[in-house]
Amino acid sequence: MIGGLKLLFLWVFSVLIIALTAVVAGVPTAVVGGVPAMHKNAYATMMYMGTPRDYEFYVATRVMLRSLSRLGVDADLVVIASFDVPLHWVQTLEQEDGARVMRVENLNNPYKGQSNFNWRFKLTLNKLYAWSLTDYERVVMLDSDNLFLQKTDELFQCGQFCAVFINPCIFHTGLFVLQPSAVVFKDMLHQLKVGMDNPDGADQGFIGGYFLHLLDQPMFHPLPNGTKLQGNYRLPLGYQMDASYYYLRLHWSVPCGPNSVITFPGAPWLKPWYWWSWPVLPLGIQWHEQRRQTLGYDAEMPLVLIQTVLYLGIIVMTRLARPNLSKLCYRHEDTKSIFLIRTGLKSIAIWSIVAAHIVPFFLIPRTVHPLIGWGLYLLGSFALSCIAMNAFLLPMLPVLVLLLGILGVLLVMAYPWYSDGVVRALAVFAYAFCASPVAWTALVKIMSCLHVSLEREGFLPRLSESAAPAGFNKLY
Repeated sequence: MIGGLKLLFLWVFSVLIIALTAVVAGVPTAVVGGVPAMHKNAYATMMYMGTPRDYEFYVATRVMLRSLSRLGVDADLVVIASFDVPLHWVQTLEQEDGARVMRVENLNNPYKGQSNFNWRFKLTLNKLYAWSLTDYERVVMLDSDNLFLQKTDELFQCGQFCAVFINPCIFHTGLFVLQPSAVVFKDMLHQLKVGMDNPDGADQGFIGGYFLHLLDQPMFHPLPNGTKLQGNYRLPLGYQMDASYYYLRLHWSVPCGPNSVITFPGAPWLKPWYWWSWPVLPLGIQWHEQRRQTLGYDAEMPLVLIQTVLYLGIIVMTRLARPNLSKLCYRHEDTKSIFLIRTGLKSIAIWSIVAAHIVPFFLIPRTVHPLIGWGLYLLGSFALSCIAMNAFLLPMLPVLVLLLGILGVLLVMAYPWYSDGVVRALAVFAYAFCASPVAWTALVKIMSCLHVSLEREGFLPRLSESAAPAGFNKLY
């Protein structure tokens, strides 16, 4: 018993000494918890806090990890998570997704003062921690916006560093293979300290500058016997198929290497996990199909059901109560004040219709399935439009023209049988061109109905000529 306590004491003391030494030496500390190392190789990704889209990237990370598990990869799943990532997220990654989580300190980004620096890349240098995973022989480092179509364990045969050139001259750091090395990791930290040149101030520019001559290296071809290669290699484009290429032809045509992984670089607000990204970008539905098969949508469905009931209640109430503004304005003379009131009411009516198409967009859970998201958006817009229609005595069809137009453009974009992306873009343009006169006619009709409603006596009764109660006669 006493011997066991001594061993425990020595172990705790050793950990404290190592952590203290790392702090004194200026090397960031890292704590590995959860699932122990089970394989000699690993797929790794990173998580950090600091952007408005943290939860969305957390969901994307979980979907990617579960899709890798579903493919039966022969490797550990590692998440490099900064200490500010919520503890319950870490526990979920470990207990439900089977990931091995390494808690790390955020690396200081010395490039944040550059004029071209994008603040959403402030903490992406945490990706350098991948070189500190010395428990493994090879690590495939991933961004969370990768969609795996098949298992890619042959990548663990690659050399000390391997990456894909999406850009003809610049390799992409959304997926790369590395051999962990404490020496390389320490040298990278030194290069950060001395301010090595970094064109974009993010991990892309730093790693691209550190492995400057990768373009001159040979292409990776896995050996049939599974032998690990030595040196640096370029990976075939099939390991990082840029979704932008797909949108031009609406099918994949990547002859070099297996078509294994799709990546979604570009505008962050059009990442595939957002419900509005499809059908604007057709591949978004493929990512959501993978989520449906792995993680599901249990987290979003309660809010979806609440909003659905709310919108249906609004529709029922507006049809039964039929509220209007006919008793809010009383004037006898056509003065300047009544003109201002009528103008204000017209503006309120138009803006209420516009708001009916904007407000529901921001209330829908951002990571819900696109079919649910767009259905809930259309229902919400219709419900709020009913309020405007009944309040201002407007005809239904002109008010709903904008909503019907949105539905129409969604159907045009979602049509699955276009020959290529150019034809699809022309079809959307032709639809917009044909729909514009209809939208303008509807606006004119709405303004005309507003003018009639605001001018007529029944909508604005005269204060000085209020009618006597029915059945009341004055005797003189």
